Order: sequence, then C-alpha cells, then structure tokens
Amino acid sequence: LHHVEAESFKEQGNAFYVKKDYGEALHCYTKAIDVCPKNASYYGNRAATLMMLTRYREALEDSQQAVRLDDTFMKGHLREGKCHLLLGNAMAASRCFQKVLELEPDNSQAQQELKNAEAILEYERLAEVGFEKRDFRMVVYCMDRALESASACHRFRVLKAECLALLGRYSEAQSVASDILRMDSTNGDALYVRGLCLYYEDCIDKAVQFFMQALRMAPDHEKARIACRNAKALKAKKEEGNKAFKEGNYEEAYELYSEALTIDPNNIKTNAKLYCNRATVGSKLKKLEQAIEDCTKAISLDETYIKAYLRRAQCYMDTQMYEEAVRDYEKVYQTEKTKEHKQLLKNAQLELKKSKRKDYYKVLGVDKNATEEEIKKAYRKRALMHHPDRHSGASAEVQKEEEKKFKEVGEAFTVLSDPKKKSRYDSGHDLDDDGMNMGDFDANNIFKAFFGGPGGFSFEASGPGNFFFQFG
Repeated sequence: LHHVEAESFKEQGNAFYVKKDYGEALHCYTKAIDVCPKNASYYGNRAATLMMLTRYREALEDSQQAVRLDDTFMKGHLREGKCHLLLGNAMAASRCFQKVLELEPDNSQAQQELKNAEAILEYERLAEVGFEKRDFRMVVYCMDRALESASACHRFRVLKAECLALLGRYSEAQSVASDILRMDSTNGDALYVRGLCLYYEDCIDKAVQFFMQALRMAPDHEKARIACRNAKALKAKKEEGNKAFKEGNYEEAYELYSEALTIDPNNIKTNAKLYCNRATVGSKLKKLEQAIEDCTKAISLDETYIKAYLRRAQCYMDTQMYEEAVRDYEKVYQTEKTKEHKQLLKNAQLELKKSKRKDYYKVLGVDKNATEEEIKKAYRKRALMHHPDRHSGASAEVQKEEEKKFKEVGEAFTVLSDPKKKSRYDSGHDLDDDGMNMGDFDANNIFKAFFGGPGGFSFEASGPGNFFFQFG
C-alpha cells in the first residue's frame, strides 16, 4: 500500500518536473520519500530537482543517500559527481565519474565530466603556482576557467576576488565578495576580501571591522589576522608621523614615515600617501633630490595622485628644473582645471622662459637684489676687463670671444641700469618683444656714455701685457 501511495507522489512529481515547476516537483518527491524512505530512485529524482533549483549541497546529500541505498544506481553516481564538480570538489567528483564508468564503460557524459574534473585540478594547481609567484592575473584567469564547470564554488570565487583586490581592481573584488556574502553571510574568506578592499583603499578603520568579523567566523583565518595586525600598525605609524610633522620634528617624522613604508608593500594607496608625506618632510629638510624621488615613487604607485605631482613640481622649481616643473603642472592642470593650477603652470612657464634667456645678473656677476651702485661698479669692472682695445694683441679667436663678452656686458648694463627695463626683465618679459631689439645696439656707445666724453678713455700699452688707463 505504502509503495502504491509513494509511486503516485513520484508520478505527480515527474509531471511537475517535465513542466519545469521544480518547487512543486520537490514537494511531491519529498512526500514520496516520507512514505518510502528506502527507495533510491526517489532520492535520485529529488536530487535532480534540487540541482535545477541550484541547491547543490542538498542535491549532493540526496545523491549520496541514493547510492548508499543502491550502489549500482548509475544516475545517482553521476549526479553526485556533478554536484561535487559544481561545488569545486574535483577529486571527489573524479571518483564518482570513475564509478559510473565501472558500471557503464562507454558512458559519454561521465567521460566528458571526468575530463572537466581533471581540467579543474590542473587550473587549481596553476593558480597555486601563480599566487606564489604573485602573478595574480594568472590566478584570476585560472579561476574564471575553473568556475565555468564549478559555478557554485565559493572557494574559487573568493580566491578570484582576493586576487582582484591585489591587482587594485577593488570594485570588481567587492562585488564578487558581496555576492558570496548574500548567499553565505558567515563566509570568513569573503569578509576578509571585503576588508582587504577597504584596507587597500585607505579606509583602515572600516577594514579592521571586517577583518575582526572574519576572525569571529573563522578564528584560524591566518590572512585576516595578519591583515588586521598590518592595518592597525600602519594606521598608528602614519598618525605618529603626522603628529611629529605637525610639531615640526621633521627628522623624526621622516624616520616614522620610512618605518611605516616597510609594514605592507601591498598597500599601494597608503604607501603612495606615505611617500608623498615623506617628500613633504624631505623638502623641509632641504633633501630635494630625495623628495623628488619619493614623489616619483608615489606617482608610480598611484598615477592619479595630484598632490604628489604638485609636491614634485614645487621641488623641481626649487632646484631650477623648470622643464620638469612645467611638465608636472601641465599634467595637474589637465586633470583639474582650476584657477590656482593655471597660475602655478603660468609661473613655471615664465621661470622656464626666464631661464632660457640671457641672465644679465650673471653676466655682470651681481646678485638679483643688487643696488644701482653695485650694478654700476660691476659694469665698470667687466667692461674694462673685456674691452676690445685691451685685447688688440691677442689671437683672433680671443679677440672675438672678448668682443662678444664686451657686448653682453653692455647689453646687461643697458637693461639693469634702466628701472623700467629692469622691472620688465625681472618679471620675465622678453625685451625683444618690447621693440627694444638688443641685436642692433652699440656696446661702444654705452661704454663711452658711461666713461664720459668723446675719446675720453683709451687703453695704451706700456710694455707687453701691462695697461694703464689714461683719462683725457
């Protein structure tokens, strides 16, 4: 009697299954099992239905129960293998498919699934090697391939997510981890990956909360424990450095930032900030080359780090590397078109232009802040030193060189002794642009005007190499 009742439930279940109404089919098969708990095929049918509902863990239990009741139940072994495979247990899956092939040596489905299981084992092996070698792209590739057959395997998904986080692809990693947590809220690995993304995006406090939660779910989660420790250490060291900097203890701040940089080489974002902070301290300590190097390291870690470009550009300005400064300010201005950035770029372009033209102060050998008197004195000295008459006995080459210098000295004096021209020169204007063409002025006229009257001054030789100045 029981048997008849159970069979009718099974028939109803089959009808629903064919119509793809798996919920109802499940209900009917469960009734059949309740009436007749020792029938392998009922468990087999319910396993098939659970698989259609993607409830693979329950389906696995039903298939295992089916083959326990009947070891020759080929479809039971096949379904058990398929569930193992979908859940990522490739070794166990292989054993099931081999069992099918013992029962039916030319079962083509089992032959194909056995190949899939072997492929997954190979991808797992490659992923392990890739992870060791820090080739995280390779691991993501292997996991994507493995997930084609093992679509319900959380382990593969989490490993993929962890590698995406290590590659800096945080939003992808976050979404993979969140998907897992929706299905399995206590998954320690997924909690750890969520923490890792936050940690790498420099949200250290939030990250620590996820690491702690992961450790509550999986107390022996070694990676979460280390990440938690690193996150706390990094935060503390960075804050100590900031405090020392604010108090003006630059040497100490420099040391603290350097120590913080050794804590976790994987934390790109935080390390970029630390390099930039250390560069700021370095420039205060007048270690400008070192500061430039630190900014460059920060930029290589984070291409979009505006603050590092600005800091580096300032260091370039301070070391008179104007071309480089202009390059950095251009990059900044293209990224963030603000008034302030435009002004910085204009200043650098102006300094670059100024650095390319003649430096009249250098020509006269005076300081940029020289007084009128100092400028006159310098001109007197240099004009006499390079005057052509003084070198009339020298080789043609020397004469040419001295004449050029004499002209330059006159040019420099013309500009720096005229307050209007001097102020335009100081503010970076090209004097040629002002219609004052420096090419066609006569250095001799300036010399005469300076030393007074026509023919008021001459060089006369008194024996070789000695000159006396004769004023008329």
